[in-house]
Amino acid sequence: MSSKKSVNSIGNTIKVALGLCVVCSIVISSTAVMLRPMQQANMLLDRNKNILVAAGIFDTSVHTNADVEEMFAQFTPRMVDLTNGSYLSDERMAELGIDPATYDEQRAKNDPQYSRNLTGNEDVASIRRRVNYATVFVIEAEDGSGYETVVIPVSGYGLWGIMYGYLALEGDGDTVRGIGFYDHQETPGLGGEINNPRWLQQWPGKEIYDDQNEVAFRVVQGGGDGPHEIDGLSGATLTARGVENTIQFWLGDLGFGPYIENEVRG
Repeated sequence: MSSKKSVNSIGNTIKVALGLCVVCSIVISSTAVMLRPMQQANMLLDRNKNILVAAGIFDTSVHTNADVEEMFAQFTPRMVDLTNGSYLSDERMAELGIDPATYDEQRAKNDPQYSRNLTGNEDVASIRRRVNYATVFVIEAEDGSGYETVVIPVSGYGLWGIMYGYLALEGDGDTVRGIGFYDHQETPGLGGEINNPRWLQQWPGKEIYDDQNEVAFRVVQGGGDGPHEIDGLSGATLTARGVENTIQFWLGDLGFGPYIENEVRG
């Protein structure tokens, strides 16, 4: 009887429970480590596909994930220093521990070493902090005269949260090739229409800058026929305004404006 009590004692129960917890933790940790390379590969695949879609190169009705690697090979990732609009040298990237192929801007945004706080007047897109270094993806012109395509990351607050996307420009750094938002919290059927192909078809051919090289892009509710204008989203005024603010910020002086002037047009 006493032996049975000792086996079923609270102490033994706790020991068994702790043992199971340790075993489960080891199994979960080991699984996470084994799956990490696969997760990273899937994230990279998704990023590259989003860039191809924004550039109008990848047609989801025709192409599959198996086509992404070959199609993306035409792009070259480059690191831009947003504080001066120039490319980072290999030496500087080594100092910072940055690899343009795998650089995580969302993580860098929360690190004071790699980002800066935005004041009220500066924070047009309501993102609070801006990275100091950003990855752009370029296709060089065949004749070596410049670029055929430049894709930049953009982000800005819509109605419910930050909208993340890629904006593709022609080699002139002004004419839009396309845009794609890959992560957002906008309301389906309203602000979520930023992913509607019919709305996205308006973008190619639009111009970002006016003759004074100021950002002239606008999202116009009930209109949008001008060279710098996109028709707004019906019933989603705040989302449309967020898209406009996003472009205004990232193509302006605190975003990629200096880079486009120095490296793309220059």
